[in-house]
Amino acid sequence: MIVSCDTPGLLPISQALNAMRSAISAVKEHEQCSLMHGRGRILAEDVISRVNVPPSDNSAMDGYAMVAADLEENDTLELVGSAFAGIPFEGAVSKGQCVRIMTGAIIPAGADAVVMQENTTECKSPTGTNKTNEPHAKIIQFTQRPKLGNSVRRAGEDISQGAVVLRKGTRLLPSHLSLLASVGIANVLVVRKLNVGLIATGDELVSPGEPLKAGQIYESNRYALHAMLQEFGANVIDFGIVEDKLNSLKQTFADADRRCDIVLSCGGVSVGDADYVKDVLQALGSVNFWKVAIKPGKPFAFGKLSQAWFCGLPGNPVSSYVTFEQLVKPVLETLSGQTRRPTLLLNATADCDIRKAPGRADYQRGIYRLDSNGELFVSPNGKQGSGVMSSIAHANCYIVLPQDTGSIEQGSTVQIQPFTSLAY
Repeated sequence: MIVSCDTPGLLPISQALNAMRSAISAVKEHEQCSLMHGRGRILAEDVISRVNVPPSDNSAMDGYAMVAADLEENDTLELVGSAFAGIPFEGAVSKGQCVRIMTGAIIPAGADAVVMQENTTECKSPTGTNKTNEPHAKIIQFTQRPKLGNSVRRAGEDISQGAVVLRKGTRLLPSHLSLLASVGIANVLVVRKLNVGLIATGDELVSPGEPLKAGQIYESNRYALHAMLQEFGANVIDFGIVEDKLNSLKQTFADADRRCDIVLSCGGVSVGDADYVKDVLQALGSVNFWKVAIKPGKPFAFGKLSQAWFCGLPGNPVSSYVTFEQLVKPVLETLSGQTRRPTLLLNATADCDIRKAPGRADYQRGIYRLDSNGELFVSPNGKQGSGVMSSIAHANCYIVLPQDTGSIEQGSTVQIQPFTSLAY
C-alpha cells in the first residue's frame, strides 16, 4: 500500500521510518561471542554482574591508611606496614597506627580513611622502637585531618553484584568491552550478524579499473554501501552489477532472497523504461511503499521478497548515500535488535541564504564551524545535485530542513546532523 502526503505520491520520512520499523522484527538467531571480537555486536540479553566492582574497599591514591578519628587530637601515627595492589596488608590497624598504601590496594582491617602522601612527612620515632620492639620505628606526621571514608573507594561503588551492566539491544563499543571485562565476563550472547545482499543495476555501469565506452559511467555506490555495511557489522554478499534485463534481475534477486536477511539495490527504482526493480519486487514479493518525501532520494522503495526484506535505493550516488543513512540504517538497527537511538541534531546559524522548496525533507550537505565564542555556524557545501558526490566527501554534516520548510535566510537557526561513525 502506498501512502501519500500533501506532495502527491510521496510518503513523509517519519511515516516511512515508522512503517518499516513496524513491519520488521529482529532476527532470532543468537550466538556466543568473545569480548575480543565483540565490537559492534548487539547484545541478545541483559548482562548481569556476578561480582562487585571494585571487589573490596580500596585506596583511591598513594598515601597512608588509618582511623580518621585518631588524627582529631594528634597529628602523628606509627607506621606499621605497607599495602600494595594485589598484596594486602596482613593484620589490622590499631589506635595510633597507619599503613603505607598504594592506589588500588585493599583498605586494611580497622582503617577507614586515606591521606595522600603529599599531606604527610616521615620522621623517626622519638623512642627509637615501636610496639613490636623494632629499632628506628617510623612516625608519619599528617598535615591533613581526614573525614571518615576520605579517598576510599567502596566495594561495589562502580557496579554492585546483581546489577544490570548492559541492556539487551546495546551495540557494543570499546568502552562497553572494557566494562564487561571489569566484571569478569569473557563471552556474551549476541544477535548473529545480518546477511545483507548488495546489487547495482544499470547497463551503463562499469567497474572501476575498466575502460569507459561512450555512455558508460563508473559504478561507485557499492563501494560506499559496502563500507558502511561493514562498519555496521553486517556480512555483505556482493552480487555486483546486474544488467537492466528483467530475467537477469529476477535471477539475481531470487538468489539474494535465498541467502540474505535484507537485499539492497542501487538504481532501477525510478520511472524510466528500463527501471525494472519495482516490477521484479512485485513479481517476487510485495511493495510496502515507493517514493519518499526526502531530498535527495525520492525514488526509494521498501518491501519484501519471498523471504528477505528489500530496500531499493536510487541510482544517483548522493541519493544512494543519503537514503542509506537516513532510511536503511534504522531498518538494519531494527532487524539486528539494536535499541533505537535518537539522531544527534544540533542547532546552528546559517552562514548564508539556503535555497529550498517545500514538499520534501532536505538533507543538504554542509560544513559547520565553531566561531571564537563557541557558536555553531553552517553553510551548504557547494552544489547540491544528487550526482555531486564531492558534496558529501568534503562536508562534515547534513543541514536538515523539514518537509514543509521553504528557503532559509542568512542568520536563521537550522538543525545539523554531524557526520559520525556508524558504529557509535
